[in-house]
Amino acid sequence: MDKNVNLASLALLILFLFCFEQNEASLESKHFVLVHGSGHGAWCWYKIATLLRLAGHKITALDLAASGIDLLQAKSLQSISEYFKPLRDVMEGLASHERVILVGHSLGGLALSQVMEKFPERITLAVFVSALMPGPELNVSTLNQESLRRSPPVLDSHYTYDNGPNDPPTTFSFGPTFLASTVYQLSPIEDLTLANMLLRPLRLFSDEDMSRQITLSQKNYGSVRRIVVLSEEDKLVPKDLVEWMIRHNPPDEVLTVKGSDHMVMMSKPAELGAILQKTGSKYC
Repeated sequence: MDKNVNLASLALLILFLFCFEQNEASLESKHFVLVHGSGHGAWCWYKIATLLRLAGHKITALDLAASGIDLLQAKSLQSISEYFKPLRDVMEGLASHERVILVGHSLGGLALSQVMEKFPERITLAVFVSALMPGPELNVSTLNQESLRRSPPVLDSHYTYDNGPNDPPTTFSFGPTFLASTVYQLSPIEDLTLANMLLRPLRLFSDEDMSRQITLSQKNYGSVRRIVVLSEEDKLVPKDLVEWMIRHNPPDEVLTVKGSDHMVMMSKPAELGAILQKTGSKYC
């Protein structure tokens, strides 16, 4: 019974959002590029992609390297820049007149930051959804240290040490208990099941590599408008970490989604979809 109610509620929310946005006089079709976070793939955006397409927008949901259905394996990646290459390929493939709205989740915020520095003229807005957000005055190494300091216990998640037990870990994989209690705790059980089926190991990169590959300037990165979407019940990128990032790298606007876990696109898709459409109209 509860499942039927949830499905009916989602259908009504989709219909409401579609009808509302179609009646907006100022509605123009936008191109949203959706970038997933650690271990995930384009698949995690299926609800948001549906909502935005119903409202008439163009959607590109991509797999970063060794993610989703990408054929590369995590252990083969030597640099975080290789991990981000599919996003750079999308940006390089845009028509000369085309500009996009970037939406990054979790670790995907670092991918957004790199392409904001490289392609600022092709981006009208960058939306950081429960995402890591470095800046010209906030380097990746400092951000990583602060994030790790506030990180919850990894429980049944595990690391691999492909270079030997005395060297740093090379990959990280989410455990089912960790996912259920910390990442998807407010999301529908079907989405947790989907994640357990589709998640892949995440290649871990050194702070030195990330700092070298993600160097941000006020001239380029700083010229792109930024929105932060904060999830109040996020345990992985918690509210206090987001507020710390905001203090050190203020965005143009901060919006809050209540009753959502780290996977905002799963637990509160209608709310996130509405935010993306409204900010897209406001800033683009």
